[in-house]
Amino acid sequence: MRALSREAASDRSRTPLRTRTPAGEPATYRHLAQVVRVALRLFTREEWDAAAQLPPAGQPVIVAANHVSYVDVVAVGRYLIWSGRWPRYLGKAELWKVFPIGWLGRRCRQIPVERNTVRAKDALVHARAALERGECIVIYPEGGRTHDPDLWPQQGRTGVARLALATGAPVIPVAHWGTHRVMPGRTLTFPRPGQRIQIVMGDPVPLGDLAGRDEDAAALREATTRIMDAVTTLVEQLRGERRPGAVWDPRVGARVPRTAPPTAPSEADKG
Repeated sequence: MRALSREAASDRSRTPLRTRTPAGEPATYRHLAQVVRVALRLFTREEWDAAAQLPPAGQPVIVAANHVSYVDVVAVGRYLIWSGRWPRYLGKAELWKVFPIGWLGRRCRQIPVERNTVRAKDALVHARAALERGECIVIYPEGGRTHDPDLWPQQGRTGVARLALATGAPVIPVAHWGTHRVMPGRTLTFPRPGQRIQIVMGDPVPLGDLAGRDEDAAALREATTRIMDAVTTLVEQLRGERRPGAVWDPRVGARVPRTAPPTAPSEADKG
């Protein structure tokens, strides 16, 4: 496994959080990042790799990560910001109705997804525009927190594959472990200080042979399989375990053979 170190990002060549907010980023985003930094340092021990595969600011990139807790967003966001990239998350629009989450989401230019509606595809339009501006988009391919009883990544949705094949932006897998102990469900538990959160980044997922086939169901399935395999391999490294022989399918509420196709495209996936 790649070497991890506490706040390894602090000595990276990219611009870290402690400098001024990049041009175009609202001050609110910087202030939020500082609050998250204090909170995570108070209750956790962060162990990161060097995020060497992350393109520098100004280059488009899609980050695909596993999802085990609501804390994932702030933990991965902090990791990326201290690696020099200020992420735009695609998140369910229901959160935008919750104060102050909605207010912060709008101020920090995050992207709401109106799942299971015809407007879900609008999120893809905004995500593509952000990539064209050279921004960093973060997506959880599982479509939500995993329902796997052992917290392995569940069956992926095809939304991230659709965005990648349409834009040609590289997909960088990221895995983390430990956030579920901070917030295992919907309630923050305030664990004892020093709870370890590990985050690692993998090489770009090879998708060049599928480029431009974002309306091809077979290509979307293949791309989703490659992305989820890359993320799950990193989770294996962090956990020091091998993945189960089957993957959790939220459609049926059980594990199915890994040869089964990813969740079929839907309006929600198009965001």
